[in-house]
Amino acid sequence: MSIPISRVTVVGAGYMGGGIAQSLALAGFTVQIADVDVAASLKGLERLLTEVQEFEAEGLYPPGSTEVVKKNLTAGKTIEEAVADADFIEEAVFEVPEVKHAVLRTISEFARPDAIIGTNTSTIPVHELVPAVTGPERFLTVHFSNPAPFIPGVELVAGEATKPEVIAAVKDLLARAGRQGAQVADTPGMVLNRLQYVLLKEATAIVEEGVATVEDVDTIVRTTFGFRLGFFGPFAIADQAGLDVYANCFTTFENAYGPRLATPKLLTDAVADGRKGTKNGKGLTGEFDEETRAALIAYRNKAYSRMGDLLRELGPAPKGA
Repeated sequence: MSIPISRVTVVGAGYMGGGIAQSLALAGFTVQIADVDVAASLKGLERLLTEVQEFEAEGLYPPGSTEVVKKNLTAGKTIEEAVADADFIEEAVFEVPEVKHAVLRTISEFARPDAIIGTNTSTIPVHELVPAVTGPERFLTVHFSNPAPFIPGVELVAGEATKPEVIAAVKDLLARAGRQGAQVADTPGMVLNRLQYVLLKEATAIVEEGVATVEDVDTIVRTTFGFRLGFFGPFAIADQAGLDVYANCFTTFENAYGPRLATPKLLTDAVADGRKGTKNGKGLTGEFDEETRAALIAYRNKAYSRMGDLLRELGPAPKGA
């Protein structure tokens, strides 16, 4: 049985911590924010209440959101006081191990022994933060993305001692907040930033080699494969394109760029096993009969058409001078 969570404290009233607190308050949780001192947390609360009013006025939040957040979100206590009665505490301070260690030690000392403790680290492995936590069985990474009010995915990383019921309780909290939690292994950068930074690294190499400009790389990413990523991950996209096609393309990449872009074993093995993706009903993401394949194609076409409508409605993003 999972541990029920109703009272949440977010330690760190800055941009990320504030966004997390605001989101959970909007979802109906009782939330406190705390920071290095009471004045900082009160300033953060003032900013968040102004922000939620703006989001509601812009139609980004549903009508009545401001009142919900005002009712559920508070500040004005020290960290020690704010964590004392919380079911779940989310640490969201600077991405510096020493700072996180100090805050996690304080949380551990003053939180209830059964309170779940999460860290919003984006790159630091859990095992590097565990030494600062009393009761590591209740500790895990709960990594929200920026901007927290609008990005639904959350990375979860359990430590060696983290209890299954703790993970279940956090997944339940996320589901009630309209979020999707995905559990990954305890490695530096986890999944989100490992993929995101690899893309940026290759993009910068393309610019440095004179293959394309910064502007053209961004245009290609957002109007081609990036256009798909709101609906499908890389494995689902590969299934739709054809795993055998991908394997053949990797041969070209390996010849041009060497081992770093060699055909992945997972892909080679899949093709050798007769898996070509949706076109023969056997892919990396599952098996597809004709009915499922037709439904997938219909969803894909509708999704991309709607995405095009949305982009035309919003127009181009503002650019720097």
